[in-house]
Amino acid sequence: MEVIIRDDATAAVNLTARLIAEAMHKKPSTVLGLATGRTMEAVYAELARLHQEEKLDFSLAKTFNLDEYIGLPPENKNSYRYYMNYHLFKNVNIDLRNTHLPNGIADNIDLECENYEKLIAECGGIDLQLLGIGRDGHIGFNEPLSALRSRTRSKSLTPVTFAQNSPLFDRPEDMPKRAITMGVGTVLESKRVLMLVVGEEKSSILAKAVEGPVTSMISATALQLHPRCTVIVDEAAASKLKEKDYYHWIFNNEPDWDPYR
Repeated sequence: MEVIIRDDATAAVNLTARLIAEAMHKKPSTVLGLATGRTMEAVYAELARLHQEEKLDFSLAKTFNLDEYIGLPPENKNSYRYYMNYHLFKNVNIDLRNTHLPNGIADNIDLECENYEKLIAECGGIDLQLLGIGRDGHIGFNEPLSALRSRTRSKSLTPVTFAQNSPLFDRPEDMPKRAITMGVGTVLESKRVLMLVVGEEKSSILAKAVEGPVTSMISATALQLHPRCTVIVDEAAASKLKEKDYYHWIFNNEPDWDPYR
């Protein structure tokens, strides 16, 4: 795991977007794993800008999203399909047939989860997985006690997640209590992982995820086991990292250290 600390949220977002763009330049048919949430909106806005102003090409890319609420149809404005179409897909030249999210209204949720795993494998696996982190340390909707080898499945959401996400609904009580999520094991099979974390409110959980023990209670700690995981944070989110000075030193003083590699 490597940690890159940028001065502010804008710089962290821009670096994240540039790393994604660099991966796509090197491999136009990149398979991207994508996340949702407020932190990611700025990343997708920057990727759309790179497409419009610098001709970043999405035409051969494929995408798989981490999760989707169970019970929300794609046209529901709180579904993650709607979110992705609005914030990224309609703003770039991607083929919507190559954009994949779990079907939250599938007749057989367990079969939907199995098929999602098979489709990822058929596409050669995820080349680059983008992640945020929840306030309880989850990645995707891998809530506390998610097995570190878990696969795509349905998962009950915690009260913490409900409190974090339900204000985004017109009627908070309408937020589903379950979701389909890629498993921790699914995420760990990605060839490369980028986790973006900004804001002081995430500083405590970030410190536990990066520097604490690996535990199923905080699914993000499993990223410590990944051979190519880059964590990009702003100064506010980094404020509780014990080795903060060391992470700065690496970025500023290692002449051969290249975050774009």
